Amino acid sequence: MSPSRSILLVGEGNFSYSASMSRLYSETETSVTATCLQRQEEALRHEGAASNIQIIKDSGGTVVFGLDCRKLGECASLQGRVFDRVVFNFPHCGRKSGVKKNRELLKNFFLSCVQVLAEDGEVHVSLCNGQGGTPADNPKREWHNSWQVAAMAAEANLVLTDVRPFEREKYQSYKCTGYRSQDKGFHVEKALLHVFTRCLPYTSAQILKVEEVVEGEKVHYNIPAELSDYIFRGFLCTGSVHPVRLVQDFLLEGLAKKWLISMTTETIPLLLTAKQLQACCIDVDITHCYWIHLLQKDLNCDAHTSTDKEKDQLTFSDSRGRTDARDTLSAACVTSDKVDRVRSKGAESLRSACSLDVDPEGENCLYVLRPSLLPQMEELVTKTDELINNAGSNGENEGNNKSAEVDGHRKEGPSGGCNGVTSLLFGISGVVFRNMSINLWALPAYHELLLRGVFPAECEPIRLLGQRLQTLLAPYGVSLVTEQGGLRLIAQPMGLIGRVSVSNESDNISEVSVTVSLNLDLLAVLLFSLPDWRLLWSHDPRFLKQFALRPSPGKPFHPFSLFPEHISFDISFWTGPTWEERKFHAVVREASHGTVEQVKLIDRFSHPDLSQTSYCYRLTYHSHTHALSHTQALQFHQKLESLLSSRLQVTIR
Repeated sequence: MSPSRSILLVGEGNFSYSASMSRLYSETETSVTATCLQRQEEALRHEGAASNIQIIKDSGGTVVFGLDCRKLGECASLQGRVFDRVVFNFPHCGRKSGVKKNRELLKNFFLSCVQVLAEDGEVHVSLCNGQGGTPADNPKREWHNSWQVAAMAAEANLVLTDVRPFEREKYQSYKCTGYRSQDKGFHVEKALLHVFTRCLPYTSAQILKVEEVVEGEKVHYNIPAELSDYIFRGFLCTGSVHPVRLVQDFLLEGLAKKWLISMTTETIPLLLTAKQLQACCIDVDITHCYWIHLLQKDLNCDAHTSTDKEKDQLTFSDSRGRTDARDTLSAACVTSDKVDRVRSKGAESLRSACSLDVDPEGENCLYVLRPSLLPQMEELVTKTDELINNAGSNGENEGNNKSAEVDGHRKEGPSGGCNGVTSLLFGISGVVFRNMSINLWALPAYHELLLRGVFPAECEPIRLLGQRLQTLLAPYGVSLVTEQGGLRLIAQPMGLIGRVSVSNESDNISEVSVTVSLNLDLLAVLLFSLPDWRLLWSHDPRFLKQFALRPSPGKPFHPFSLFPEHISFDISFWTGPTWEERKFHAVVREASHGTVEQVKLIDRFSHPDLSQTSYCYRLTYHSHTHALSHTQALQFHQKLESLLSSRLQVTIR
C-alpha cells in the first residue's frame, strides 16, 4: 500500500485484525479506523480486545463503537471522510441466519460503504470458502445456496476485480471471533478475499446529428441511438494504443515484409448513397444495412468545388502510421501502371451478383451507413490515379528522377511480386455498420481493414497472401478455408473474420486484382484473449491501461470485472399484421445500453380470428464493462417495454 492512505475496518470483534494491520503499516503514513457494531462495554468482553484497541490508538489509529456497517453515511464520526480501502472480514448476521439474510447484509453494506469510499478506492470482503458463489470457490456451492457476493456488490455499482486467498499468516495476531456476541471463530482455511472497485455509470443512448460531404453534397442526418457509442472513438488514430490499432499495426508490419503497403489517412464519410453502394455492389445483404433518412441536403454547397484541393491533400501512411505526402507520391509513381490496373479491375472485383432495386436519384432516404469500406476503396484508387496523372503532367522534367525511384523501389522493396516487380497494396481502415440481430458474435459496428492490389497471375497471389496471413494468425486460432474465388478466414466461436477474394473477370488474364477484408475487432478479441467484443468499446480507463505499453499479440487481457452475472428476463407482446424483428433488436440495444448479449425467440402464436401474433423472447443481460445488478437489468427491461409500446406499437402481455 502506498503512503498517505486511509483504511476503514467494519464489523470488528476483538479488534485483533485491526491491531495487526496497524502494526503492518506502522512505518507508513497509513491511517487505520477500526469500528464494531457493539457498544464499548460489550466489545471489551472479547478476549484481548482492550490490548488490541490500545495498539490501534498507539499507532495513531481511531476506534469507533456502535457503528452499523449498513449505515456508514449516517455515522457522525465518519462525516466528511473518505477511505481508500473499506474492509469487512467474514460478515455474518449472527446465529443461524440463512443465506438470504446474509446476502441482504452484504447488499446493504455495499450500498453504504460507497458513501465513504474514495473514487479509486477498494472494498475488501473476506468470506469462508464456498460462501461467495464464484468460480474461485473450491468446492463451489450452487448459486442459490451462496451469498452471491459479486451480484450484491453490483447493486452498489461495484465490480469484482480480484479474488485471492485470505492471507491469515500475514496478520499473526489475528483471531477470528466469529458470529456476533460469540467467540466461536469461522473456518478461515481456504477463505477468500474479494476485492471490489467502482465502475463507470451507464450513459444514456442518444441520437447524434452528423454533417458530412457525400459525393460533393453536404448532408445532415442522425446516427441511430443504438449506434451512438460506436462513432468518433478514434481507435485507429495515429499514436493510439487501442488493441484494434495494435492488431492493425501487427498485420501491416507482417504483410509489409512481403509487399509495399500504402494506407490512406484521408477522412471518409460514414454515409454512402445507394448509387455508391450499387456501383460496387458488395457482398452484403442490404437488409443488414442501416438505411438513413436525411434531415437536410445542401444542394448548392461548395463541397463539390474542392475536388482539386482534396486531391492535393491525398496522403498515405506506412504500416507504422507515419505519414509523408512526398514519399507517398514517389511510392505511387513507382507503380502508376499498377494503380491504373487496380482502378480498372477494382470495379469488377467488387461487384457481385446482387442488385439493388433502388433509384439513386429518388427519395433522400436512399442513404446508408457504410456496411463496408469497399466503395471508398474504389474512390480512393480513382483519386490516386488522378493524383499520379496530375503529378506526371506537372513534372515532365522530373521523369528521370521518377524512373530512378522506380528502379530503387524494385531493388529495395519486399519480394512480394514476380519477375522483379514489387506489388503494391493500397489500404484503408475504419468503422463499418451492420444491422444485425443480437447474439454473442453479431457486431453492429466493427473496424474493417481493407487491402487491395494487382498481382501477376503467375504469382498465385491468393496462395501467397493466404500463406502470409496463416503465418501471422494461425497461432491465435485462425484457419483458412478455400472457397470459389478466394479464401475465408475462420475462427471459433465467432465464425467468419475475413476474406481474401479475387476477380475472375479481366481483359488481361496475366493479372488479377485481389482484395483482403479483415474484421479487426474480432481479431483483437482473439489476439488479446478478450472475453467479450464489447470490451473494445469500454470507456473504463482500466481497459486501455493494459495496452499502454503496446503489448505484442498473445499477451492475454486481464478482466477488471470478474464473474459478471447472467440475468435473463422474458418479454411477451402482441403485434399487428406486420412485424419487423430487426427494429425490435435495435430497440433492445438502445434500451439495454448494449448489455443484452443474446435474444432468443422461445414462443410464437398467431391468433386464428385476429390479425395479431404473439411473440415471446428471452433476453440475456450480461456485461464485462459495467456493474450489472438484477435491479439495473430490471430497469433496462422495463424501459424496453416502454419503448416497444411507444415506437413499435406492440401490446405488452
